[in-house]
Amino acid sequence: MGDVHRESRTVEHRGCRIAYDVRGVTGPRNGIEDSGRTGREPPTVLLIQGVGLHGDGWLPQTEALASKYRCVTFDNRGMGRSQPAAAPITVEQMAEDALAVLDAEKIGSAHVVGHSLGGLVAFRLALEARARVKSLALMCTFADGRAAAPLTLRMMWLGMRTRIGTRRMRRRAFLRLVMPADSLVGVDLDAMAERLAPLFGHDLGDQPPVVSAQLSAMRKYTAAPRLAELSGLPTLVLSGAHDPISPPRVSAALATGIPGARHVAFADASHGLPVQHPDRVNALLSEHFAAASG
Repeated sequence: MGDVHRESRTVEHRGCRIAYDVRGVTGPRNGIEDSGRTGREPPTVLLIQGVGLHGDGWLPQTEALASKYRCVTFDNRGMGRSQPAAAPITVEQMAEDALAVLDAEKIGSAHVVGHSLGGLVAFRLALEARARVKSLALMCTFADGRAAAPLTLRMMWLGMRTRIGTRRMRRRAFLRLVMPADSLVGVDLDAMAERLAPLFGHDLGDQPPVVSAQLSAMRKYTAAPRLAELSGLPTLVLSGAHDPISPPRVSAALATGIPGARHVAFADASHGLPVQHPDRVNALLSEHFAAASG
């Protein structure tokens, strides 16, 4: 089918140079991809990150999926290499940016994966450009941004600790925000934070400047009234039982609201599910893509 490799590219869109990477099996770029029609070009997977992460946060997925798929990841507007932000940060704009990346690669449609805020962006893309989306995979996400990170005592305590104290204290607090407590017992948290920093694109004790704008965009967007419109679109919902940002009840409501969606709940995971359990997540994604491709 082709060669497995990685290329970094950019596309100018509404004042921002959107940086994206193409990793995996590649096909011709001289026409719009439609693997369902020709059977020659590899299926594409577009992966959309959430708050405060750059596209390489998907490496635990793309490194495993690249042998069968063309994996496209990108830094959201104002994050990482996608500078300057230029236009206001909104879910609608982020979905436009994702579409601009697909257009730049002449990709007709793709399996779309979103994590957290990236799930809202995936919703917007599917609702406004349904023909461009072969399937949806939604991890640790929500249909209404206002339902994210409810102000429970636990969430307030964890959130506060990621913002105050020394950088080392903030790193450790961040790990407790995205990983279940049991998984951190006996673990060298400093070493874990150092190992994860390249995936996040920054020191876990710091927050990129764009984070506040991303959080505001998340709170302002809801797809909840339109979930039924996604009927017939193969959808996989993955959630973590210990997730304080997308609690189990929120993920369950999301899965219930999309007719025919499959929901897989991880009893031993939190918001960092794709990093914590990459093998299990990747197996589910591969199964989902194969079923959606028929």
